[in-house]
This record gives sequence, C-alpha cells and structure tokens, in this order.
Amino acid sequence: MQTAPIKPLKPWFQTITDVGDSLNWSSFFGNDRPVQLDIGCGRGLFTVNASERHPEKNFLGIEIDYREGRRGAMRLFKREQPNARIIGGDCKIVLAKLIQPGSVAAAHVYFPDPWWKKRHHKRRLFTAGFVDLLAMVLEDGGCVHSWSDVAEYFEIIRQLMNEHPQFDTLSPPAEREAEHDMDYQTSFERKKRQLGLPIYRGLWQRITR
Repeated sequence: MQTAPIKPLKPWFQTITDVGDSLNWSSFFGNDRPVQLDIGCGRGLFTVNASERHPEKNFLGIEIDYREGRRGAMRLFKREQPNARIIGGDCKIVLAKLIQPGSVAAAHVYFPDPWWKKRHHKRRLFTAGFVDLLAMVLEDGGCVHSWSDVAEYFEIIRQLMNEHPQFDTLSPPAEREAEHDMDYQTSFERKKRQLGLPIYRGLWQRITR
C-alpha cells in the first residue's frame, strides 16, 4: 500500500543556508507584524504557545540542534502556524549577520545551557559580545527576557545585562501557577518547577538610541 508523501517542514524549519544572506521580515513571514525571537528554542514549546496566543505577532525560534529544532517545527507544521518559524543554526551568526539592526521587538532566552564544567564556561551563550548583539538587533524599547534555574549562571546574566549601557533593568514577571502540563514557558521550566526548584527571572529593556 502506497503511503502519502510527507510534506516538507519548510517554511517552518529552515537552516541558515536556506535563509541566505539576510532576513527580510516582510518576505520571511509574509507580513509586517512585530518579530520576537526565541533563542535556543529547543523543542519549541514557547514558540508554539506564544504564536498561538499572539497572532498579531511573529515568532522566530533559533536552535543549534537541528533535531530539536525540527521537533519544534513539526509542532508548527501540524498546526499550520502562520506566524512562527524555526531556524537551525548558531544564534550568534543569525544575530550578527542575518537580522537587520533595530528590527526585533523582543528576545527570549530561556534556560541557556550552563555548561557546568569550568573548562566549558567559555561555551556559555551569555557574554558581553552576545549582549552587544541583543542590543544591536532590538528596536528601541524592545525587551530581553531571560530565565534560568542555575543561580550562579543567572547572576552572570544579570550582571551583564544590568551593567550594559544600552539596557534598563525592569521588574521580572512573577511566577504563576500552570493550568495544565503544557502551560509553562518552556518544557525545561516545567521539569524544574515540578521538581520544586526555583526559577530566576530577568527582564531588560533596550533604551532609545
């Protein structure tokens, strides 16, 4: 018995090579709605949920692990979600080379890998250079949301963001009770909160240029 061909994951999943030299949001999403980034989106729980809750906005997940990124894209594909996409690749390349400065409304960076071993700390996402990239791509008034369950790493994130001259520190959102198993910001938040572990939250706003 012949099975129906599987529909490709494009446009929901694309690689940096697929995208080309730059991202034009109007062409990429087919509209001019504000764009929010989900950096290190993993399996895409935030990208999926946020895009469903906010059809007036566009969401782009970026995930270096293609397998995880494709899982998130499959969720979008099944829903035929029109306002969400995932790019597979290094987020620093996407930020530095593909996104036009001042064109992003918000960046979400949830539970970045802490790279526990000291010799691996250089692989951590949050560095002064990464914060510079966030400041470059965000529009005036755009926000960075970052959460972590690792107190030591979050303190580094907090210091980098608080001390950057192009960001103001805002009060982070309070923790809320989840209404169901998928009502978490990310699957990692769900895992940690169900274990009773604390989550550290930060919110920063890009100052006017």
